[in-house]
Amino acid sequence: MVLDAFRARLGSIIGGFDAAQSHRRMRGFRATRAHVNTLIAASGETITARARWLVRNNGYAANAVDAFANHVVGDGIKPSSKISDAARKEELQKLWLAWTDEADAEGLTDFFGLQRRAAREVFLAGEVFLRIRTRRPEDGLTVPMQLQMLPSEMLPQDMTRALPGAGLIRQGIEFDGIGRRVAYHFLRRHPGDMTDPGLAGETVRVPASEVIHILDPVEAGQLRGVSRFAAAVVKLFTLDLYDDAELERKKTAAMFAMLITSPAPETALDPAEDDLEVEPGQVVRLDPGEDVTTPSTPDSGSTYEPFQYRTLLQIGAALGVPYGYLTGDTAKGNFSNTRIALVDFRRRISAFQHSVMVYQLCRAVWTRWMDMAVLAGAIDLPGYTTERRQYLACDWLPTKWDWIDPAKDAAAEILQIEAGLKSRTQAIAERGYDAEQVDREIAAERKREADLGLDFRRPGSPAQAAGGSSADQGGETDPDKQDQRENDEGEDRETRPAEDE
Repeated sequence: MVLDAFRARLGSIIGGFDAAQSHRRMRGFRATRAHVNTLIAASGETITARARWLVRNNGYAANAVDAFANHVVGDGIKPSSKISDAARKEELQKLWLAWTDEADAEGLTDFFGLQRRAAREVFLAGEVFLRIRTRRPEDGLTVPMQLQMLPSEMLPQDMTRALPGAGLIRQGIEFDGIGRRVAYHFLRRHPGDMTDPGLAGETVRVPASEVIHILDPVEAGQLRGVSRFAAAVVKLFTLDLYDDAELERKKTAAMFAMLITSPAPETALDPAEDDLEVEPGQVVRLDPGEDVTTPSTPDSGSTYEPFQYRTLLQIGAALGVPYGYLTGDTAKGNFSNTRIALVDFRRRISAFQHSVMVYQLCRAVWTRWMDMAVLAGAIDLPGYTTERRQYLACDWLPTKWDWIDPAKDAAAEILQIEAGLKSRTQAIAERGYDAEQVDREIAAERKREADLGLDFRRPGSPAQAAGGSSADQGGETDPDKQDQRENDEGEDRETRPAEDE
C-alpha cells in the first residue's frame, strides 16, 4: 500500500501518462490489480444470476441472446470429412447425421440444438460444460455415446484447495503438477433447483477426458468464463427502471383527474359528498363557490427517445450486438450503415465460430465420436489406428449468411470465381454445404432432366447449350451497368411530374 502511494506520488511529480495520474479528473478512478480469476471467483455467480434475470425479464437482453445464438449456429455447424474415398465418406456422413438425432442425453434436441444452447450459455454465463456419456450397446444408439449439458452453476466457484502431492483444485477444476486439467468437481444437483431432492453441496469428480469446457477467455490464464452481460448489466437494469417510470408517468397523464375546491362548510364534521364522476360530453353544474382545477402532469418531452437511443447504442456496443438486432428497430438505419454494422458483426461471429465453437466443441465431439464409432463397429475404417489423423481430418461448415443484396452479391461472387480469386469449393463451403455433395446432386439432377427431356436452366445462360449472352435475353450481367441503370431510373422517377406517376 505504501509502495503504491509512493508510485502515485512519483507519477504526479514527473508527469507522463494522464491515464496513470491521480489529479482531480482521475481521483475517483480506483482500478484493481487483481487477476481476472480472483474477480470471477468473487463476482461471477452474481453477474451470471443478474444476466439470467435480465434475459427472463428484459426484452432487449432476450433479443440479444437469441440474435447471437442464431448467427453463431443457425441450422448447425456441420462437418465435412476429408476422407478421399467418396463412398466411405458418404457412409460416414450418413452415420453422423443419424447420430445427431440421438446426441442429447436429455432427448430434447439434436446435436445442432446442443450447439445453439451452448452458444446461448457462453453468451449468457460465459461458459458451459458438456459431459460425454458412454452408453451400453443394448441402449440401441447408432453410436453408443451421448452429451449431457451442464450449466456454469454446476461447477462451484469457491472450491479451491491444495491436494496431496503436487495437485490442486482451482474454482472447481483439478490440475496436476504441471498445470494440466485432470478433472472437474461438479455438484450433483443445481444449487438453485429446489425441485431436485438430492443432497445439496455434494460433488462428484469427473475426469477431464469426459468433459468439454466451452468458454471464450478474454485474459491470459483465465480459468472460468464471464458473462457478456458484465459490461451491460447496469445500463440494462437502470434503463428498464427509467422506462417503467416513463410508463407510469404516461399512465398518470392519461387519467382525467379533477380537483374541486369548496368553501368551508358551516359544520366541519359534516360528511363529505361522494366524488363527482364525469362522463364524456357531460355538463357538470357546480354549487356556488365551488371551483374545478385539473393537475398538470409533466410530459417526458423530446429528450426521451434520443436518450434511450444513445443508451441502447452503448448497450449494443457492450454486448457486441448491432442496434438493429438488439432492438428490432430498422427505422434508424439506411442500407449503407446497416451493411457496415452487419459485416462487422459477422466478422465477430465468424471468429467466435472457429476459435470457440469449432475448436472447443465440434472438434472434441467429432474425435470422440469417431473413436466410439470404430470401436463399436458402427463403421469400418481400415487402418484407423495407424491413420487416425487422416481419418479425423474434417472441415466444419457454419450456416450460410443470408445475402445482403442477393443480385449484386451473387454477381460479385461469380466474378471472383471467374477471375480465380476464389474457388467454387470455397464459395460453396461459405454457404454451409459440401462441394462434393453439391456436385453429385447437380450431376444427378442433370441426368434426370436429360432422361425426362427437361431443361430448367435460364435461357441465355452460359450453362445452356443454346448459347447466347444474358444481355441478349434482356438480362444484365455487369453489376456496374446495372447500378447505373437503377440510378438513372431513380433520377427519372424523382424528376418526373406527379401527374405522370
